[in-house]
Amino acid sequence: MKIKISSPNKEISSFISLPASKSISNRMLIIRALCDERIRLKNISTSRDSEVLIDAFKNLSNATIDIGATGTAMRFLTAFLSIKSGDRVLTGSKRMKQRPIHELVNILKELGAQIEYTDKEGYPPIKITGTTLTAKPISIKGNISSQYISSLLMIAPYLDNDLDIQITDKILSRDYIWMTVKLMQQFGIDIEWYKNIIKVKSGKYKGGEIIVESDWSSASYWFEIISLSKTSMVELTGLKPNSLQGDSILTELYKTIGVDSAFTNFGIRIKNIPTTCAYFEYDFTNCPDLAQTLAATLVAKQIPFKLTGLDNLSIKETDRILALITEFEKVGIHLNSESNCSLEWNGNESIVVPENHIVETYKDHRMALAFAPLSIVTKELVISNPDVVVKSYPKYWGDLKSVGFNIK
Repeated sequence: MKIKISSPNKEISSFISLPASKSISNRMLIIRALCDERIRLKNISTSRDSEVLIDAFKNLSNATIDIGATGTAMRFLTAFLSIKSGDRVLTGSKRMKQRPIHELVNILKELGAQIEYTDKEGYPPIKITGTTLTAKPISIKGNISSQYISSLLMIAPYLDNDLDIQITDKILSRDYIWMTVKLMQQFGIDIEWYKNIIKVKSGKYKGGEIIVESDWSSASYWFEIISLSKTSMVELTGLKPNSLQGDSILTELYKTIGVDSAFTNFGIRIKNIPTTCAYFEYDFTNCPDLAQTLAATLVAKQIPFKLTGLDNLSIKETDRILALITEFEKVGIHLNSESNCSLEWNGNESIVVPENHIVETYKDHRMALAFAPLSIVTKELVISNPDVVVKSYPKYWGDLKSVGFNIK
């Protein structure tokens, strides 16, 4: 399936109800599943990622649990199922079977977990036999997925003894680990993070209620749209100034590249302003999910840039650095990458869309989400496999239509 997107022929001015944060939702789904008391989750994410986790909890009695392309579910459930009695095989899509899991599995085995690889060593599918785990001081590299650390933290209260985790090397996506720590504290767990050591006391989650805030990652595509649309404005509902999400750095990142923002009683109002940035450089170590959006915005505005801290983008739904380089090269933009950890561009090229051009999404929702706003510059754009957006922002195409984009 393909869709053709045409840019709006009118000024953009609207209220947009953003999807709930899937990062908060997915952590709370694990915490709720572990808690003996009632936890009420309001405004839970309707993304495919969250639905996969919800379905998994409904089907824990199944011998096989297939999480498709959802990396979060693979990591969180690997830890969760290791302390839940029963035998289960955890599997996923073809791409998921190419994404390594051995770092997490090895640490869980150190704690007593019974996990076997059913195919390729170090990769899903894995067979998990739930058992009692015994905590002890462990060490984990910070330059792998932060979800490994979060998955260990969330089950830590239910291990025998207290758990001390020492994080070595550079910590990627630190804010996602902080999110996990803050949510665990909110629901009754004694957990402390000092320098590179996280200490979790044995205990149990307490019941309560949480209203899941809107998703700042999804907001990024509206920052891109407003940055590329003169005299435009939208109000994004459900966003908070004191957010648990590291992607809330958006307001700072877009301040000089065409977006003014102000919080309201309902969320945040963003409007187009003149761009003052002549060169953009930023380390995305703590917010890697914003990299594709910023790259697309900067290319469209012909602002030279250097984006660093992209160390783990190559093991996402696709190799995101390679995907960006490939798709921009097709339209005359030549990005450079050093050691697959950065992206640079000199800003001397303009987007030229060849006839019958199609943007490939590589089964990656963020490729579709970040490239669609470029139709404001190119006037039209054809995107392949647009349904990938259901992974994080199911209403995206409908929201674009509501502000004047023509989608066929």
